[in-house]
Amino acid sequence: MTDKHSIIPMERIENRIYLLRGHKVMLSTDLAELYGVEPRVLVQAVKRNIERFPEDFMFQLTKEEFDNLKSQIVTSSWGGLRRATPYAFTEQGVAMLSGVLNSQRAVQVNIEIMRAFVRLRQMLASNAELSRKLDALEKKYDAQFKVVFDAIRELYPVRDFRPCSTLI
Repeated sequence: MTDKHSIIPMERIENRIYLLRGHKVMLSTDLAELYGVEPRVLVQAVKRNIERFPEDFMFQLTKEEFDNLKSQIVTSSWGGLRRATPYAFTEQGVAMLSGVLNSQRAVQVNIEIMRAFVRLRQMLASNAELSRKLDALEKKYDAQFKVVFDAIRELYPVRDFRPCSTLI
């Protein structure tokens, strides 16, 4: 269930969730924009509370990861020259941010982000179930239906479904 008065459209949040190092993450630069703070303010708040952010909650992108991500995303909003690469926050790290960014907006944004993560998990589960059903049907019927199953997979590539914006 979603709030009809959300301050950020769900699609805008979902488009900022990436798959990095096997985790669905959001970048500090995107989170700062969503929270309405400068990226340096977000990073400073995290560093003042670093004990709340173990490496499975947050990690800093390598230069190679950041360059690869920039090359895959067509955007002009990377902020020009950067001294450091952004941080990546897992779902748990994002949840922890509302405690260190002590504002009403941070709480509201976090609620919406958590809903986006849940929605992505539901989409993944739904597509995994559909894939299992197609596999079962394919095994049940003989080769004469192979063309039909290939056509279905062509129209709806279940196994290649990528709910996150970018995969690295």
